[in-house]
Amino acid sequence: MKIMKVGIIGGTGGMGKGFALRWSKNHDVIIGSRDASRASSSAEEYTKLAKESFGEINGTISGNDNTTVAKESDVLVLSIPYENIDTLCSEILPEIKESCVVISPIVPMVKTDVGFEFIPIKENKPFSYQLVSKYLKNKSKLVSAFHVISEKKLVNPTLELDYDIFVCGDDKDSVNVVNELINEIKGLRPIYLGPGELSYMAEISTPLLLNAMIRNKIKNPGIKII
Repeated sequence: MKIMKVGIIGGTGGMGKGFALRWSKNHDVIIGSRDASRASSSAEEYTKLAKESFGEINGTISGNDNTTVAKESDVLVLSIPYENIDTLCSEILPEIKESCVVISPIVPMVKTDVGFEFIPIKENKPFSYQLVSKYLKNKSKLVSAFHVISEKKLVNPTLELDYDIFVCGDDKDSVNVVNELINEIKGLRPIYLGPGELSYMAEISTPLLLNAMIRNKIKNPGIKII
């Protein structure tokens, strides 16, 4: 795969850090935050850690404000909470390049007395893919992926993972870009579920996994189809 600019909105969080470290081996990663200076500081920290972990990296890690990151990215990862979709996506997604592939790993879930529940079912609200797609001119560039991955394991760049990643999307080329990014993280395998309208199936797998983890005392589980 050619070197791409991979932007991560919410890049200063745990998931963003894990993606930045691992993809910087081959790509130019741009950390996005509301605070550009915070993003730059995180990028410096991640660069140092990546070089300590891998020796040398072929890409770079930099940081900037969310809007600038959105404008510059070839691939844009939305590592943000469900409740922030409308506010953030209305601001940044109109700014992206027409060719930009947008990845949504967003899970609409809430912790209740019975466990983790899926908000679209519990509260009759849209699933993440539906909400994000409202703000895209070219909705076919949206791909749903990375819902079932352990943040604690992802953020350790030398730890080999062993998970399947469910992928949903309408555009074959966009899905292929995401599949290749998944394959670049050792131990991950993309599993295509179908078009974007089936993304709720990938999203709901996260509360399912968390409930299984808590009730059965399983540490940092993932999903593997065998």
